[in-house]
Amino acid sequence: MARSDVHPIHRFENWQVWPGSFDNPPADGTYRFPKITGLTITRNTPIASMGSCFAREIRRKLLYFKFNYITEEAHHPAAVHASAAWERSYNTFSMRQIFEYTFGQWSPDLRWWIAPQSGEVQDPYRRIILYDSVDQAEADFKRHRAYSRRALEKAEVLIITLGLTEIWEDSRDGSVICLPSGPYVKEGGDMTRYRFRVSRYEENLQNLERMHAIMARANPNCRIIVTVSPVHLWATFRDDLDVISASCNSKSTLRAAADEFAARHDNVFYFPSFEMATIYMPITGQSWLADGRENYHVNKLTVRFIMRQFFRIFAPGEKLDD
Repeated sequence: MARSDVHPIHRFENWQVWPGSFDNPPADGTYRFPKITGLTITRNTPIASMGSCFAREIRRKLLYFKFNYITEEAHHPAAVHASAAWERSYNTFSMRQIFEYTFGQWSPDLRWWIAPQSGEVQDPYRRIILYDSVDQAEADFKRHRAYSRRALEKAEVLIITLGLTEIWEDSRDGSVICLPSGPYVKEGGDMTRYRFRVSRYEENLQNLERMHAIMARANPNCRIIVTVSPVHLWATFRDDLDVISASCNSKSTLRAAADEFAARHDNVFYFPSFEMATIYMPITGQSWLADGRENYHVNKLTVRFIMRQFFRIFAPGEKLDD
């Protein structure tokens, strides 16, 4: 317990007071967190995950420690990042579209990109997934929807990692593409129908609420863990902010939306991976950013620390050996 020096006197738990301040114990390598009620996982709990780059790290650790991680569509290269071939979903709009095409009749005005020179067929809504023909693309997407549905219906816990707020939106129907990349863009495909913009707090919260509403019908017993990815933006499309400020805006907006989302629902829980990496690791005097060309990513030590805390908080009865 920590004691306040102001009037009236109040006694705090150590997780309520900044580590090392006044007589509160310093950071000791265990992230202090209030006790979670309503969610305990074991190695038998079916767990699915989706989201930004950090979702891939979560997937790796869950599989490494032999938890019951859902791996549908394992034959597909795009499934290495999540529980099905969703690829990386950097924004809440792309994730909302996954839930809509999985359980509804989502049909954007322009479904496929055809690269002008090579003729390759590209899925605009999943990160650089390519086909030789539209027929092949349609057949694969039909299979993917079935796998996606199976993954989300089986999950007793769904982990969602939120990445960024910058989006490219179809000006005609509001669909959000993954990224302006791949052969369609490189070969001069027409991008004039898409507009870049920065999404804001309320619409990101609405996307999370839409996902929750769909899951409430499709799999009402599923609990959701939401977290903000500690991986920063590599680059920003904004011309009014530098990349560091743009990244901070993305993370702050999503952190606020996640807080409200968790506060609204008894089956939604927030996990502070962003805070562990960007604040707690520096408090302990350790670097959290990766070295080399991808120095906006988190390093292996930080991933290991974050996931150790994840298991300590949500799976306290499971022993981990590594």
